[in-house]
Amino acid sequence: MKVARVFIALGANLGDASATVTQAIQNLGQLRNTTLLTHSSLYRSAPVEATGPDFINAVAEIATTLSPEALLEALQAQEQDAGRQRPYRNAPRTLDLDILLYDELTLDSPTLVIPHPRMFTRAFVLLPLAEIASDRVTPAQLQAVSGQAIARVGQSC
Repeated sequence: MKVARVFIALGANLGDASATVTQAIQNLGQLRNTTLLTHSSLYRSAPVEATGPDFINAVAEIATTLSPEALLEALQAQEQDAGRQRPYRNAPRTLDLDILLYDELTLDSPTLVIPHPRMFTRAFVLLPLAEIASDRVTPAQLQAVSGQAIARVGQSC
């Protein structure tokens, strides 16, 4: 099976968000047929198109032989294990895991869109991604989100 290079966005704004995101990063390396390669620092950002407390965000890079659909299923199970509920769109959350990029794959299915459709409009995705994979983010993309409030709060793991 081919090993894919995948970037996952992590976020939380309920409970001990820093601990939850840190644990979720470690858990990515425990997924079957998956290796955690690297991860960004933790970042604090205000909710975008959402309500509730500030988010703690990060981006992790994994190598996996899981298909995009199998990976999504595993990530959603991890969200459920962390107590994720979906009472309404963009509700505050204990854990949010999104597939940003899966190799060079472009996918648009009813359950999964890759690249993530809003990743290039969100500083809380682009700054952590640029930290670990500067080849995936352009200066123009970073400039486009420069007005969004975000602060690095330290290393996780």
